[in-house]
Amino acid sequence: MISEDVLTRVNRRLARLLAPPASPLVTLEIEGAVAGRLTPDRAARLARFSDVFRMNGGSLHFAPALADAHARSEALAHVARALSREGALTAWRGELYASAPALGAAPWFEIERAAARYFGLHTCAAHVNGLVDDGAQPLMWLARRSPTKAIDPSMLDNLVGGGVASGTTIAQTLVKECWEEAGLPARVAREARLASELTIFREQPDGVQHETIFAHDLWLPRQWRPANRDGEATEHRLVPLPEVARLLALDDDRDALTADASLVALDCLYRLTSRDDPRTGHGAAG
Repeated sequence: MISEDVLTRVNRRLARLLAPPASPLVTLEIEGAVAGRLTPDRAARLARFSDVFRMNGGSLHFAPALADAHARSEALAHVARALSREGALTAWRGELYASAPALGAAPWFEIERAAARYFGLHTCAAHVNGLVDDGAQPLMWLARRSPTKAIDPSMLDNLVGGGVASGTTIAQTLVKECWEEAGLPARVAREARLASELTIFREQPDGVQHETIFAHDLWLPRQWRPANRDGEATEHRLVPLPEVARLLALDDDRDALTADASLVALDCLYRLTSRDDPRTGHGAAG
């Protein structure tokens, strides 16, 4: 049984952690659409790359000479390296994210993953709730992030979670991350079922996190055990849902979950316990 008091504390915590930016942001616009949202200081810094950006009407735009995705991407590679040398980015990932009108559409440009939040780009991620049917009640697998992770080191996380890199699909990301983070083969990863699409829009120390998480449920055998392959997880634990709820309410604690993982796990709790999500009025957040 998950108490209403615990759920209230969880929702209060997430309301604080996931609150939208309180101050106005500067848009990065391209082809008449918004590609990113930046804090004013970051927009001002980018405007000093005068061969790449122009400020026009309070918005940031690419220089006219950068008229296609290839030219923009090449210019942004130099910008990202410069920002990294200045210490303005988190650890360099060596992985590209695409900025596009929609997931899978032709990109406006590609950029180093570490710079995505600096630019406030809309990114996507795939997460997996690893679930076990224990008869009396479901259990959920949680993972502890490595202390060397660039973001949220050592915090508890969903069993699997990873960003959708440029040129890859959600399904491909799931297969890759399930193997690397939990040792799950592709045939098992493909059994994960999309349960919710959850969007985060908040300001963070490294910029604006605007991310849609494709949350999946994957039911696993009771005897199965995770086997991390990429060094990004240092611990796994299998816990009943009331314990998951208790952990979700923790703040500034070694056993606290990341905000992203908390949102995904809470959405799953509401779904599995047939409760109405107070944020949406129904059992699965959208």
